[in-house]
Amino acid sequence: MSRGLGGAAVALLLAMPGLQPPAAHAQEAAASAGQSAAGGAEAAAPFGPPVDDNRVYFHALFNELEGLFGGSPGAEMNWEGEAWVGTDAERLWFRTEGQVWNGHVQEGDQELLYDHPVSEFFDLQAGLRYDLDSEPGRGWGAIGIEGVAPYFFDVSATVYASDGGHFAARTTLSHELLLTQRFILTPSVELNAYTRADPQRQVAAGLSDIEAGLRLRYEISRRFAPYAGLVYQRICGTDATGSIAGWRAALGIRAWW
Repeated sequence: MSRGLGGAAVALLLAMPGLQPPAAHAQEAAASAGQSAAGGAEAAAPFGPPVDDNRVYFHALFNELEGLFGGSPGAEMNWEGEAWVGTDAERLWFRTEGQVWNGHVQEGDQELLYDHPVSEFFDLQAGLRYDLDSEPGRGWGAIGIEGVAPYFFDVSATVYASDGGHFAARTTLSHELLLTQRFILTPSVELNAYTRADPQRQVAAGLSDIEAGLRLRYEISRRFAPYAGLVYQRICGTDATGSIAGWRAALGIRAWW
């Protein structure tokens, strides 16, 4: 057999699948497995492998900064704000809210909380609260949850404990209704309850106060929105201070950065 015919025969034999050298067969199998694994990874994560994002973010919001007008005697101004700093999983929260009555700060509440997600929609929060206003102060330990309930209701529920057997609970509920891309209607309600009366702070035992509001804001930008609304307040004072209840008109701004 000539050298040319011998070379052609060898090439024909090597081309047959069952007669490939072991090394070449192993290389093809490895390449095929690599392509299969890559395809599976792309199918599981089409935008690339997951990224462990530990960047630190900051956010601050004045949800309510409003003056109150008309109706029965009551608060002249409300404020409610919050800020947090941290990663997607670990955050430090600061909350503040209160009212101004006849030039005196009432219902002042300042909270510093550690926040950690416990599900896709809810976070566990624990920390400290201090009632800082024109009345004698009081410190509390705090633990609660905050998140989004079905149908996009923002919910928070917190339990507080102080010295002398004082316990308290607060529940808030709100919902945003987009009438247009810029007009947003927000109904909300807040309930506060205490196990013991605190005459120094003019707090009654049981359901101490209720605040319900209906606010319509216009977002000049996503970060800044004036609003108008109606606010109902019922404050159950001690036997010495009595109770106050009534509707007021509200004008304010909502801003975040």
